[in-house]
Amino acid sequence: MPSLNRAAGRRSRPPVPLALLSLALVHAHGASAQEVPLDAPLVLKRSPQLQEIIPQAMRGQLPSFVTGDKITGQPDLETHVQGHAALRRGDMAITAEQLDYYQPDDTATATGNVHVNQAGNVYDGPQLQLKLETFEGFFNDVRYHFLANGGQGKAERIDFVDNNVSVARIATYTTCKPEDYPGWMPAWLITAATLTTDTEADVGVATSARITFMGVTTPAFPSMSFPLSDARKSGVLPPTIGLDNVNGFELTLPYYFNIAPNRDATIYPTLMSKRGFDLGTEFRYLEDQYSGTARIDYMPNDQLRNMDRWGIWTHHQQTFDAKYFDLDSLTGTLNINRVSDDNYWSDFTNTPSLTQRLLSTDATLNWAKGDWNGKIGAQDWQTLQNVDSPIVPPYNRLPQVTANYNKYDWNGFDFSFSSDYSHFQADPALQGGQPNGDRVFGIASLSRPFITPGTYVIPKVMINATAYDFNSPLLTDGATSATRVVPTFSLDSGLVFERDADYFGRSFIQTLEPRAYYVYTPYRSQNNLPNYDSASNDFNFATVYTENEFSGNDRISDTNALTLGVTSRLIDPDTGAEAARFGVAQRFRFSDERVVLPGGVPEDSGVSDLLLGAQINWTPKWSVDSTFQYNPTDQDSSRTAIRTRYSPGPYRSVSLAYLYQAPSTPTSADGDKSIDVSWQWPLNDLWGDKGKDLGAGRGQGGGRWFTVGRLDYSLQDRTLVNGVIGFEYDGCCWIGRVVLERYTIGTSTPNSRIMFQLELVGFASLGSNPMRALTQNIQSYTPLRTPSQGPSRYTNYD
Repeated sequence: MPSLNRAAGRRSRPPVPLALLSLALVHAHGASAQEVPLDAPLVLKRSPQLQEIIPQAMRGQLPSFVTGDKITGQPDLETHVQGHAALRRGDMAITAEQLDYYQPDDTATATGNVHVNQAGNVYDGPQLQLKLETFEGFFNDVRYHFLANGGQGKAERIDFVDNNVSVARIATYTTCKPEDYPGWMPAWLITAATLTTDTEADVGVATSARITFMGVTTPAFPSMSFPLSDARKSGVLPPTIGLDNVNGFELTLPYYFNIAPNRDATIYPTLMSKRGFDLGTEFRYLEDQYSGTARIDYMPNDQLRNMDRWGIWTHHQQTFDAKYFDLDSLTGTLNINRVSDDNYWSDFTNTPSLTQRLLSTDATLNWAKGDWNGKIGAQDWQTLQNVDSPIVPPYNRLPQVTANYNKYDWNGFDFSFSSDYSHFQADPALQGGQPNGDRVFGIASLSRPFITPGTYVIPKVMINATAYDFNSPLLTDGATSATRVVPTFSLDSGLVFERDADYFGRSFIQTLEPRAYYVYTPYRSQNNLPNYDSASNDFNFATVYTENEFSGNDRISDTNALTLGVTSRLIDPDTGAEAARFGVAQRFRFSDERVVLPGGVPEDSGVSDLLLGAQINWTPKWSVDSTFQYNPTDQDSSRTAIRTRYSPGPYRSVSLAYLYQAPSTPTSADGDKSIDVSWQWPLNDLWGDKGKDLGAGRGQGGGRWFTVGRLDYSLQDRTLVNGVIGFEYDGCCWIGRVVLERYTIGTSTPNSRIMFQLELVGFASLGSNPMRALTQNIQSYTPLRTPSQGPSRYTNYD
């Protein structure tokens, strides 16, 4: 055996037995063959990053490595390996008791305990014949296991067409993990005359296929397809089956079109026993410059209302070439939301209009350049009325044009300017006789922040100028136009104190942050002006420190008030995470309020309600969020909200909330009190089986049971407003769900329905789909299976 010559010098080694020799067979395939002497210096070459998928063009350039107890053969012709034979090339490896490789046609023949690993997919059997580069050949009496989804089975023979496609004959397929005990059978199994798998398309097709679940076998299906991974594919989706007191028996058979990687479409033909046939369609697209979704539903002659029903929902957003218009950015959005009638929101519970009675159709063009930004848009509302609870429609804006300017740290000052032109349009008969009209306003503000590490003082002056032009005279004074100019002065100031503190054995940085906020806005007569977009602000910790007590721009509150508050926080010194926050705030009004909304009651001078709040996140498992609004005049609570959540680990979460709102009128003396509880928890915990691998069905004793639900209970009415209760069983390769839902829309009669789902993991879902009900109602719900990127072939590397 010649010695190896390394860069550090020549060193002799003792002879190596042929049984331990690795022989590299390099395929020239037309290239000039150049032999490298074994005593030539070893040269390290830069290698590309390991690739999940080897390009076809590279496969012919890859060397083959052969090892075994005994290797014989002729160079460039054939190689015979006996005992612990192994051949590796690229992402493919073969091991067997005996291996013969014929180099001219690139064919390997293996016998005896043959094991093949092809890019993580594993095949085992007694006899194999295979062309290495093209991966063409056959495997007799084979057991197989797919890496992407854990699918596995047996076949009398597998014919390999290429690196991606194979055809198994007289085959079985399941994703159930084998158990090591006599008589084990998978929970579900597919038996087929042929089973064609295409790993590039991520699809399998079975012919003359039967599905067996828990010993029950279906009749033979001529053909069925299923995914080999979480990738999308065209085809019939699992049917949705439901039963409720409005639709009766409901059957939906969706079909999915995987048009392109960035486009897809789904049609939803639905048959309702009490109502008729409904057809839903959805289209999604994603491009570099634009993206969006479009859905159209149509139901001819709905027997529930004896009329045709339809709905349209679209969303489009786009980025334009801003440089062409000499802008920094230029974007646009388009939303269309329209339905056929007022009852659509309550009669169709599986559409985007669920519980929505105000549907907006709007288009907006947004621009920005330097310190300027603005938009040009239009908005039109559809209001779905209910005779038991009518609502006043909002005004349409046809059109709206805005321009804003912001300049920060301008010689120590912050300056901003906002302007808006809107034409408001609605039916005056539904607006209390208010006329339509045009409104133009401009708001300019100038502030001078004085900020140090422990203090801040921010004086600010504002001017709000508004002009109206009405289409018809006002009912109050007959005016056809109006103007309003309102100045405002505010002074925001605060201190920040810090200290080291220890509570319950933990170290914190504790802060004490007092704050004083003064606002003065003189009275300007506005009560005769129409109200196009103003509303009273909710009283909370965010709005108590603002200049205007109204949202919108038709009312500017006359304010002479001082808000005092203090906040204390506990901060983890190592992570900066906020473990707790406590706050209190109250507004002191020095003069009576005079500007009100139509029908509103002015506030008297004096003290406002007292706000108290606490947020505690002491550990990642526990969290508490509470707010109290105390009325010092009545010496009673005006509003209380307490929410707590306990989540010790995956699939374990319990949330409880108590909500109270004081009555707005003396007639509703009890106010609004409710309790809301939601949960997701493994029932196996009750009998001591706290399996670590939750969501994979591998707790002790096989599968795992979970309970999920949410109950919204009204204390004053003593009734369940909305409720969802369900049970899930995770059997590793299958999941079963049963969900009972009761929901109340508006003041209509509560609807109830029951849903079930059988999910054969890695194959299909059968039955109704309760996932939407669970994810919408249970905030912390975690699906037992979530799509994820497929495993690397190196996780199953031989």
